[in-house]
Amino acid sequence: MTANSHCSSVEPPGLDTQRREVECLLRRCELRAGDSWYVLERRWFEQWKEFVESGDQNSSSFPGQIDNTELFEDLDSYHLKERLVENEDFVLVPAEAWHKLLSWYGMVDGQPPLERKVVDLPSTLKVEVYPVQVFLCLHSNMDNVVTAQFSRTDSIQRVQKTVCRSFSVPPGSECRLWMKSSDSSCERLRNVHLSVLDACLSSGMTVIMETRNADGTWPSSRPQIMRTSVEDQDSYQGQPGVCGLTNLGNTCFMNSALQCLSNVPPLTEYFLRNLYLDELNFTNPLGMKGEIAEAYADVIKQMWSGRHYSVVPRVFKTKVGHFASQFLGYQQHDSQELLSFLLDGLHEDLNRVKNKEYIELRDADGRPDQEVAEEAWRNHRRRNDSVIVDTFHGLFKSTLVCPECHKVSVTFDPFCYLSVPLPVSKERVMEVFFVSLDPYAKPVQHRVVVPKAGKVSDLCSCLSEMTNVHPTQMVVADVFNHRFYKIYSADESLSCILDRDDIFVYELRDPEDEQEDQVLLALYLRERSHYRDYGTGSSSYGTSLFGHPLLLSVPRSSCSREALYDLFLQRLVRYVRCPDPTDELDEEDEDDDEDELYKTQTNGISDDDDQDSVDRPGPSQSEPCCSTNSQSDVPAEPLPHLNNMQTPVGPTSRRKRVLPAPTANEQPMKKRACPKRRRSPVSIQAVNSNGTTERGKGEGDSDVSFAVTYVAIDWDPDMKKRFYNANEAEVGPQQQTTVQLQECIELFTTVETLEEENPWYCPVCKTHQLVLIIHLKRFSYTKFTREKLDSIVDFPLRPGLLSDCLLRKHPANGEPPSRYDLIAVSNHYGGLRDGHYTSYARNKDNGQWYYLDDSKVTYAKEEQIVTNAAYVLFYHRQDKIRKPTLPAPSTNPAPSSDSQPHNANSCKNDEAGPGSASCVTMETE
Repeated sequence: MTANSHCSSVEPPGLDTQRREVECLLRRCELRAGDSWYVLERRWFEQWKEFVESGDQNSSSFPGQIDNTELFEDLDSYHLKERLVENEDFVLVPAEAWHKLLSWYGMVDGQPPLERKVVDLPSTLKVEVYPVQVFLCLHSNMDNVVTAQFSRTDSIQRVQKTVCRSFSVPPGSECRLWMKSSDSSCERLRNVHLSVLDACLSSGMTVIMETRNADGTWPSSRPQIMRTSVEDQDSYQGQPGVCGLTNLGNTCFMNSALQCLSNVPPLTEYFLRNLYLDELNFTNPLGMKGEIAEAYADVIKQMWSGRHYSVVPRVFKTKVGHFASQFLGYQQHDSQELLSFLLDGLHEDLNRVKNKEYIELRDADGRPDQEVAEEAWRNHRRRNDSVIVDTFHGLFKSTLVCPECHKVSVTFDPFCYLSVPLPVSKERVMEVFFVSLDPYAKPVQHRVVVPKAGKVSDLCSCLSEMTNVHPTQMVVADVFNHRFYKIYSADESLSCILDRDDIFVYELRDPEDEQEDQVLLALYLRERSHYRDYGTGSSSYGTSLFGHPLLLSVPRSSCSREALYDLFLQRLVRYVRCPDPTDELDEEDEDDDEDELYKTQTNGISDDDDQDSVDRPGPSQSEPCCSTNSQSDVPAEPLPHLNNMQTPVGPTSRRKRVLPAPTANEQPMKKRACPKRRRSPVSIQAVNSNGTTERGKGEGDSDVSFAVTYVAIDWDPDMKKRFYNANEAEVGPQQQTTVQLQECIELFTTVETLEEENPWYCPVCKTHQLVLIIHLKRFSYTKFTREKLDSIVDFPLRPGLLSDCLLRKHPANGEPPSRYDLIAVSNHYGGLRDGHYTSYARNKDNGQWYYLDDSKVTYAKEEQIVTNAAYVLFYHRQDKIRKPTLPAPSTNPAPSSDSQPHNANSCKNDEAGPGSASCVTMETE
């Protein structure tokens, strides 16, 4: 197809001209408020680029007409799919570039152009790919709903005019608007000059218009749908503060931070007592005109009213996105980043200092720390004076030493929270299981310290020092679902191995001690089902993997079924009991099902090109009646795949040998030699890397770095029960690395060298704040790597933290150091790209710990709190903790396991019977 065959209004220029013109426009155009940009399906655009770069008008990469089909939910409404990602699903092109492409290539019939405006949001300009889509209706007929889209920069007055036009409201009618969110709560849109963004009108909301009655009254002073409680407020009375937060779509990070702050007693009581009303700062240029403080106060009052199972923090979310554009939309975010923004926003909205004066800082000049610290604190309070400073702020002591003249400079710098690193080095601790050649030895777990940038050979070398086994006798494998997910070569990077992988290191025979080539066998254990699997088109029995696989090297001459049978039983002797003459085993003849099994499962054993499979005699002539894994005087039958295997095992290759397979004439001899056989507990099958006998490569074959032959031992279920000891075969779980919180703090306060000026830097915590927030820096970003550190940080719940790092105000009077108790934890589960946030919190009124997972709240025990998910810790100074005013709620009967705690926000008032408790669990991410 040529470039001239599409429908376009003008003849397109040459391909090189097209490329230069569009690229120039893309480079030159900048975002300007009010300009139009267009959404273009990325794959079409990439194909166009490939086409023009080819320079060939007849290229097969010709893109055809502009087609945005993949961006639409359906082709009736042409609504965009949700959560499309720029540069992955679509690209944005300026209007001039769009019109050129449209004139050259045309567009699929019926599709509307996706024109979008550039909007001026706080602190950023962006193309509004997703306008606000709302539902419009009249109060007098709320069943008649129309859909409309508005830009976030449109005024509420424009929304009002659209409603009047959509429902033919007579001109001059006096009307007013309400906006209704999905939880049925309503709010008046009083100021029609506000923008859609400033009015917190978001997609999915309903705008209701009511017009004044002829008698001058309004049909409803407030629509009856204005309810904020999940249930009738008069019937529910719960523990204040024990309240969930509805997930609005990837807002678990926000819910976790809010729950933690909600359980900081001095801050919550400040808002519940309305002390904030007199301290709202509407003129602070660094603040948010009091809106963040008011929105936060609304959430806290609802959560501590005791009238809600769960609160919908939609207005708060909208306010946060309004003042911090990075939180716009519904993408994944960091709870600590939200917490940092919120504390700073609350501080500036509630700053008692209306005019900040300039203050010149002085150096310590040898003065005592106490004097320098008090001066720094006074200076800080002259510019920053709020409940946030009262509750969270403290001072760092920073010491700088000049490496040339050794001058010492001491300053005390304010901070709101500690961000402490987790101990990280250039080495990593890997936990692996070593499987010895000794068949009676259980796999032993070893913790091996290896270079982070090392190779598999480094792992083997380190393990060699612990086991006295030469590294060349080791093979490293990742075991998953009872099979080998990957077998590593010695030169592969250790970065390919994750901490959660189950890594086994297998000892092989020393190749120097062997007189012939060795074959590397991967041995799987499979259990046959009682029934044949006819659904696959064959009459073979179905199998399922179990247990732990083995890797072992076998002399090529021992690759017959009988030899392998004896070798395998010797290797598995620790948990497989060999049959003895006293065991009653059934006899099988030539027509037994076991023979049928071999016949129908040859696809994993025999070669397709083998002449025996081409001219195969009937079952009565050629089917073997002698079990290939039983003791007999008949010569052993080799496995064809193993015989054809020509890659020796070990670091060097001595020689290659191919053993001849038995001829077709030998097969009847075996059959006639043994008309009856004693039933064996197992049979041996050649399989692929997935452990199946289907032809072709398994899914994991591409990951194997050197040749491996896969063999499976198939167990009859009854025989498995008799001869296989599952308990003895089990391998213990891996242990997780644990570090102490004190180690993180000590690491934070160690002396380090600054890169540019090259002085020494030593921070020491000098704080007497009421609440101490400690952020564990689990997310590590370098130029080459990105990772989340899943180490368990063992943090104390009781006093003792930081006692050695604090500066006492009056040490001469015997003042004891401040001690802190844990009151809340923000948790993060998952990895870098995704995850889920929850929190643990201690209620200030009854002293009970709760686990808060979005809208669901359950009781928690102290022993549940310390996990590898802990991300942000909240400590309250012990001498300022108010004793609980209520007794702790009874959680009996105790939960049976930590994973099933009791529901804490499901109990009604005391009049409710024991069986009448209920819980409304909102959908979470």
